[in-house]
Amino acid sequence: MVRVTPPRRVDIAAAFPELVPLARQTARLHPRLGEPTVHDSSVGGPLLWPAGEPWPVCEGPHPEEDEGDLPVSLADIRRRRELHEKGWADDSPTDQERAALDATRAGHPWTRKPNALLPVAQLYARDIPSLPCPEGADMLQVLWCPLNHDPSWMPAARVVWGSSTQVDALLTDPPLPADVENYGNYVPEPCVLHPEVVMEYPAPLELEADLADRIEDWCEREFTGTDPRSWYADEFRAYYQYELSVAPGWKVGGWGPWSFRDPSVIRCTACESAMVPLLTIASGVLDGSGWDPVEDRDADGDIGIQIGRSYNMQLYYCPLSFEHPCREVMQ
Repeated sequence: MVRVTPPRRVDIAAAFPELVPLARQTARLHPRLGEPTVHDSSVGGPLLWPAGEPWPVCEGPHPEEDEGDLPVSLADIRRRRELHEKGWADDSPTDQERAALDATRAGHPWTRKPNALLPVAQLYARDIPSLPCPEGADMLQVLWCPLNHDPSWMPAARVVWGSSTQVDALLTDPPLPADVENYGNYVPEPCVLHPEVVMEYPAPLELEADLADRIEDWCEREFTGTDPRSWYADEFRAYYQYELSVAPGWKVGGWGPWSFRDPSVIRCTACESAMVPLLTIASGVLDGSGWDPVEDRDADGDIGIQIGRSYNMQLYYCPLSFEHPCREVMQ
Protein backbone atom coordinates (compact mmCIF):
# COMPACT_ATOMS: atom_id res chain seq x y z
CA MET A 1 0.00 0.00 0.00
CA VAL A 2 1.25 3.47 -0.85
CA ARG A 3 0.99 6.38 1.55
CA VAL A 4 -0.15 9.73 0.14
CA THR A 5 0.18 13.03 1.98
CA PRO A 6 -2.89 15.15 1.28
CA PRO A 7 -2.16 18.29 -0.76
CA ARG A 8 -1.63 21.46 1.24
CA ARG A 9 -4.66 23.74 1.38
CA VAL A 10 -2.71 26.53 -0.30
CA ASP A 11 0.48 26.95 -2.29
CA ILE A 12 2.27 29.03 0.31
CA ALA A 13 5.23 29.70 -2.00
CA ALA A 14 2.90 31.30 -4.52
CA ALA A 15 1.68 33.68 -1.84
CA PHE A 16 5.23 34.29 -0.56
CA PRO A 17 7.81 33.89 -3.37
CA GLU A 18 10.57 34.43 -0.81
CA LEU A 19 10.00 30.80 0.21
CA VAL A 20 10.79 29.37 -3.24
CA PRO A 21 14.59 29.24 -2.81
CA LEU A 22 14.11 27.77 0.68
CA ALA A 23 12.07 24.76 -0.47
CA ARG A 24 13.57 21.33 0.24
CA GLN A 25 12.48 17.88 -0.81
CA THR A 26 12.22 15.33 1.96
CA ALA A 27 11.47 11.63 1.80
CA ARG A 28 8.77 10.77 4.31
CA LEU A 29 9.31 7.14 5.34
CA HIS A 30 5.83 6.28 6.65
CA PRO A 31 6.88 3.25 8.76
CA ARG A 32 4.01 0.84 9.43
CA LEU A 33 3.98 -2.40 11.37
CA GLY A 34 5.06 -5.34 9.23
CA GLU A 35 7.55 -8.12 8.69
CA PRO A 36 10.57 -6.67 6.86
CA THR A 37 13.52 -8.82 5.79
CA VAL A 38 17.22 -7.95 5.55
CA HIS A 39 16.62 -7.02 1.92
CA ASP A 40 13.97 -4.41 2.74
CA SER A 41 14.16 -0.81 3.84
CA SER A 42 12.73 -0.86 7.32
CA VAL A 43 12.44 0.57 10.81
CA GLY A 44 13.19 -1.91 13.60
CA GLY A 45 13.82 -4.71 11.11
CA PRO A 46 16.81 -7.01 10.62
CA LEU A 47 19.96 -5.61 9.03
CA LEU A 48 21.89 -6.84 6.03
CA TRP A 49 25.06 -7.29 8.08
CA PRO A 50 28.19 -9.17 6.97
CA ALA A 51 28.97 -12.25 9.07
CA GLY A 52 32.61 -11.21 9.35
CA GLU A 53 31.90 -7.66 10.50
CA PRO A 54 31.93 -7.05 14.28
CA TRP A 55 28.56 -6.03 15.66
CA PRO A 56 28.77 -2.53 17.19
CA VAL A 57 28.49 -2.13 20.95
CA CYS A 58 28.18 0.74 23.42
CA GLU A 59 30.76 1.18 26.19
CA GLY A 60 28.59 3.66 28.14
CA PRO A 61 28.41 5.36 30.55
CA HIS A 62 24.68 5.34 31.19
CA PRO A 63 23.34 7.85 33.73
CA GLU A 64 20.71 5.44 35.09
CA GLU A 65 23.48 3.20 36.42
CA ASP A 66 24.08 5.72 39.19
CA GLU A 67 20.43 6.63 39.79
CA GLY A 68 18.99 3.28 40.84
CA ASP A 69 16.84 2.72 37.74
CA LEU A 70 17.27 -0.92 36.75
CA PRO A 71 17.36 -1.99 33.11
CA VAL A 72 15.18 -4.69 31.59
CA SER A 73 15.70 -7.12 28.72
CA LEU A 74 14.34 -7.05 25.19
CA ALA A 75 12.26 -10.08 26.12
CA ASP A 76 10.71 -8.05 28.97
CA ILE A 77 9.72 -5.24 26.61
CA ARG A 78 8.22 -7.59 24.05
CA ARG A 79 6.34 -9.55 26.70
CA ARG A 80 5.04 -6.31 28.22
CA ARG A 81 3.71 -5.11 24.87
CA GLU A 82 2.12 -8.49 24.25
CA LEU A 83 0.37 -8.35 27.61
CA HIS A 84 -0.83 -4.79 27.03
CA GLU A 85 -2.24 -5.74 23.65
CA LYS A 86 -3.91 -8.86 25.01
CA GLY A 87 -5.06 -7.77 28.46
CA TRP A 88 -6.00 -4.17 27.80
CA ALA A 89 -7.84 -4.78 24.56
CA ASP A 90 -11.06 -5.14 26.55
CA ASP A 91 -9.88 -3.23 29.65
CA SER A 92 -10.02 -6.35 31.79
CA PRO A 93 -6.59 -7.87 32.42
CA THR A 94 -6.58 -10.92 34.66
CA ASP A 95 -4.68 -11.05 37.96
CA GLN A 96 -2.21 -13.39 36.30
CA GLU A 97 -1.64 -10.92 33.47
CA ARG A 98 -1.12 -8.08 35.95
CA ALA A 99 1.48 -10.13 37.82
CA ALA A 100 3.22 -10.99 34.58
CA LEU A 101 3.22 -7.31 33.64
CA ASP A 102 4.77 -6.32 36.96
CA ALA A 103 7.50 -8.91 36.38
CA THR A 104 8.49 -7.20 33.12
CA ARG A 105 9.13 -3.97 35.05
CA ALA A 106 11.18 -5.43 37.90
CA GLY A 107 14.44 -5.14 36.01
CA HIS A 108 17.77 -6.85 36.55
CA PRO A 109 21.20 -5.79 37.84
CA TRP A 110 23.28 -3.73 35.43
CA THR A 111 25.42 -5.93 33.22
CA ARG A 112 28.21 -3.32 33.15
CA LYS A 113 29.63 -4.82 29.97
CA PRO A 114 29.58 -3.47 26.41
CA ASN A 115 25.95 -3.28 25.35
CA ALA A 116 25.12 -4.58 21.87
CA LEU A 117 23.40 -1.96 19.72
CA LEU A 118 19.84 -2.37 18.51
CA PRO A 119 18.81 -1.93 14.83
CA VAL A 120 16.73 1.20 14.32
CA ALA A 121 16.57 1.73 10.56
CA GLN A 122 17.85 0.31 7.30
CA LEU A 123 17.42 2.44 4.19
CA TYR A 124 18.26 1.40 0.64
CA ALA A 125 19.07 4.09 -1.93
CA ARG A 126 16.91 2.24 -4.48
CA ASP A 127 13.88 3.00 -2.29
CA ILE A 128 14.85 6.53 -1.31
CA PRO A 129 16.45 8.43 -4.22
CA SER A 130 17.36 11.39 -1.99
CA LEU A 131 19.32 9.20 0.45
CA PRO A 132 22.85 10.62 0.84
CA CYS A 133 25.50 7.90 0.51
CA PRO A 134 29.26 7.90 -0.01
CA GLU A 135 30.59 6.63 -3.32
CA GLY A 136 30.15 2.88 -3.65
CA ALA A 137 27.49 2.65 -0.92
CA ASP A 138 23.81 2.03 -1.46
CA MET A 139 22.39 1.63 2.03
CA LEU A 140 22.28 3.44 5.34
CA GLN A 141 21.96 1.56 8.62
CA VAL A 142 21.24 3.20 11.98
CA LEU A 143 21.70 1.40 15.29
CA TRP A 144 21.59 2.69 18.84
CA CYS A 145 22.11 1.73 22.45
CA PRO A 146 18.57 1.50 23.90
CA LEU A 147 19.55 3.41 27.05
CA ASN A 148 19.79 7.09 27.92
CA HIS A 149 23.12 8.86 27.53
CA ASP A 150 24.47 12.14 28.85
CA PRO A 151 24.16 14.98 28.06
CA SER A 152 21.37 14.53 25.51
CA TRP A 153 19.30 12.03 27.52
CA MET A 154 18.73 10.07 24.32
CA PRO A 155 19.98 6.75 22.97
CA ALA A 156 23.48 6.91 21.46
CA ALA A 157 23.17 6.31 17.71
CA ARG A 158 25.64 4.76 15.28
CA VAL A 159 25.37 5.46 11.53
CA VAL A 160 26.79 2.94 9.07
CA TRP A 161 26.89 3.29 5.27
CA GLY A 162 27.47 0.14 3.27
CA SER A 163 27.15 -1.66 -0.07
CA SER A 164 24.55 -4.40 -0.34
CA THR A 165 26.40 -5.94 -3.29
CA GLN A 166 29.48 -6.59 -1.17
CA VAL A 167 27.69 -8.59 1.52
CA ASP A 168 28.13 -12.33 0.95
CA ALA A 169 27.70 -14.38 4.13
CA LEU A 170 25.06 -12.78 6.38
CA LEU A 171 25.05 -12.46 10.15
CA THR A 172 21.84 -14.33 10.94
CA ASP A 173 21.93 -14.19 14.75
CA PRO A 174 23.17 -10.74 15.81
CA PRO A 175 23.80 -10.12 19.52
CA LEU A 176 21.07 -8.45 21.53
CA PRO A 177 21.51 -5.66 24.07
CA ALA A 178 21.58 -7.03 27.60
CA ASP A 179 20.38 -3.76 29.12
CA VAL A 180 17.38 -1.81 27.84
CA GLU A 181 15.79 1.34 29.25
CA ASN A 182 13.05 0.26 31.66
CA TYR A 183 10.15 1.84 29.78
CA GLY A 184 11.22 0.37 26.45
CA ASN A 185 11.03 3.75 24.76
CA TYR A 186 13.87 2.94 22.39
CA VAL A 187 12.71 -0.44 21.08
CA PRO A 188 11.08 0.02 17.67
CA GLU A 189 8.57 -2.49 16.41
CA PRO A 190 9.44 -4.06 13.02
CA CYS A 191 8.05 -1.80 10.30
CA VAL A 192 8.00 -1.76 6.53
CA LEU A 193 8.37 1.61 4.83
CA HIS A 194 6.27 3.47 2.27
CA PRO A 195 8.61 6.31 1.14
CA GLU A 196 7.05 9.43 -0.33
CA VAL A 197 8.81 12.57 -1.51
CA VAL A 198 7.19 15.87 -0.49
CA MET A 199 8.19 19.52 -0.50
CA GLU A 200 8.62 21.45 2.73
CA TYR A 201 9.71 24.87 3.94
CA PRO A 202 11.57 26.12 7.03
CA ALA A 203 9.86 26.35 10.39
CA PRO A 204 8.92 29.93 11.34
CA LEU A 205 11.88 30.17 13.73
CA GLU A 206 14.25 29.64 10.79
CA LEU A 207 12.72 32.45 8.71
CA GLU A 208 13.54 36.13 8.83
CA ALA A 209 11.35 37.63 11.54
CA ASP A 210 9.54 39.97 9.14
CA LEU A 211 8.70 37.15 6.74
CA ALA A 212 7.50 34.90 9.56
CA ASP A 213 5.24 37.70 10.88
CA ARG A 214 3.77 38.38 7.43
CA ILE A 215 3.06 34.69 6.88
CA GLU A 216 1.36 34.40 10.27
CA ASP A 217 -0.75 37.52 9.56
CA TRP A 218 -1.71 36.11 6.16
CA CYS A 219 -2.72 32.73 7.61
CA GLU A 220 -4.88 34.41 10.23
CA ARG A 221 -6.69 36.44 7.57
CA GLU A 222 -6.92 33.56 5.09
CA PHE A 223 -8.19 30.78 7.30
CA THR A 224 -10.23 32.41 10.07
CA GLY A 225 -13.72 30.97 9.94
CA THR A 226 -12.83 28.20 7.49
CA ASP A 227 -12.51 25.42 10.05
CA PRO A 228 -15.45 24.64 12.35
CA ARG A 229 -13.11 22.99 14.85
CA SER A 230 -11.42 26.30 15.60
CA TRP A 231 -12.69 28.81 18.11
CA TYR A 232 -10.13 31.59 17.87
CA ALA A 233 -8.72 33.44 14.90
CA ASP A 234 -5.24 33.59 16.40
CA GLU A 235 -5.06 29.80 16.25
CA PHE A 236 -4.46 30.18 12.54
CA ARG A 237 -1.33 32.23 13.13
CA ALA A 238 0.37 28.88 13.71
CA TYR A 239 -1.16 27.30 10.61
CA TYR A 240 2.02 27.68 8.56
CA GLN A 241 4.10 26.06 11.29
CA TYR A 242 1.94 22.96 11.67
CA GLU A 243 0.39 22.50 8.22
CA LEU A 244 2.51 24.22 5.58
CA SER A 245 6.16 24.13 6.59
CA VAL A 246 7.94 21.08 8.05
CA ALA A 247 6.57 17.59 7.47
CA PRO A 248 6.28 15.61 10.73
CA GLY A 249 7.27 12.01 11.30
CA TRP A 250 10.16 9.84 10.13
CA LYS A 251 11.93 11.32 7.14
CA VAL A 252 15.23 11.67 5.29
CA GLY A 253 16.62 15.16 4.70
CA GLY A 254 14.39 18.20 4.66
CA TRP A 255 14.18 20.87 7.35
CA GLY A 256 14.55 20.42 11.08
CA PRO A 257 11.38 20.06 13.19
CA TRP A 258 12.43 22.68 15.75
CA SER A 259 10.02 22.71 18.66
CA PHE A 260 11.05 23.42 22.26
CA ARG A 261 14.50 24.78 21.34
CA ASP A 262 15.59 27.62 19.08
CA PRO A 263 17.22 26.71 15.76
CA SER A 264 21.00 26.56 15.77
CA VAL A 265 23.73 25.57 13.36
CA ILE A 266 24.88 22.04 14.11
CA ARG A 267 28.67 21.97 13.68
CA CYS A 268 30.78 18.98 12.73
CA THR A 269 33.03 17.98 15.60
CA ALA A 270 35.80 17.09 13.13
CA CYS A 271 35.92 20.15 10.87
CA GLU A 272 33.42 22.72 12.25
CA SER A 273 31.40 22.67 9.01
CA ALA A 274 27.67 23.25 9.16
CA MET A 275 26.02 19.84 9.18
CA VAL A 276 23.00 18.74 7.15
CA PRO A 277 19.84 16.90 8.31
CA LEU A 278 20.11 13.18 7.58
CA LEU A 279 17.32 11.33 9.38
CA THR A 280 14.48 12.42 11.63
CA ILE A 281 13.32 9.77 14.12
CA ALA A 282 9.90 10.66 15.47
CA SER A 283 8.07 9.52 18.58
CA GLY A 284 5.08 8.53 16.45
CA VAL A 285 4.08 8.20 12.83
CA LEU A 286 0.76 10.08 13.00
CA ASP A 287 0.00 13.36 14.73
CA GLY A 288 -3.61 14.11 13.78
CA SER A 289 -2.65 16.98 11.48
CA GLY A 290 -3.29 17.49 7.80
CA TRP A 291 0.03 15.76 7.11
CA ASP A 292 -1.37 12.34 8.04
CA PRO A 293 -1.72 10.16 4.93
CA VAL A 294 -5.27 9.69 3.72
CA GLU A 295 -4.90 5.91 4.13
CA ASP A 296 -4.13 6.18 7.85
CA ARG A 297 -6.67 8.55 9.36
CA ASP A 298 -7.97 5.83 11.69
CA ALA A 299 -4.71 3.94 12.21
CA ASP A 300 -2.60 3.54 15.35
CA GLY A 301 0.60 5.57 15.07
CA ASP A 302 2.53 3.83 17.86
CA ILE A 303 5.59 1.87 16.71
CA GLY A 304 7.33 1.74 20.09
CA ILE A 305 9.52 4.86 19.99
CA GLN A 306 9.32 7.69 22.51
CA ILE A 307 11.96 10.44 22.36
CA GLY A 308 11.79 12.66 25.44
CA ARG A 309 8.27 13.99 25.85
CA SER A 310 7.14 12.85 22.40
CA TYR A 311 9.85 14.85 20.63
CA ASN A 312 12.03 14.03 17.64
CA MET A 313 15.61 12.84 17.41
CA GLN A 314 17.37 14.23 14.37
CA LEU A 315 20.65 12.91 12.99
CA TYR A 316 22.96 15.27 11.12
CA TYR A 317 25.88 14.41 8.83
CA CYS A 318 28.84 16.41 7.57
CA PRO A 319 28.51 17.31 3.85
CA LEU A 320 32.31 17.45 3.50
CA SER A 321 33.01 13.88 4.60
CA PHE A 322 30.89 10.83 5.35
CA GLU A 323 33.74 9.65 7.58
CA HIS A 324 33.15 12.49 10.05
CA PRO A 325 30.94 11.47 12.98
CA CYS A 326 27.23 12.21 12.80
CA ARG A 327 25.54 14.19 15.53
CA GLU A 328 22.13 13.85 17.15
CA VAL A 329 19.79 16.54 18.41
CA MET A 330 16.47 16.35 20.26
CA GLN A 331 13.86 18.68 18.79
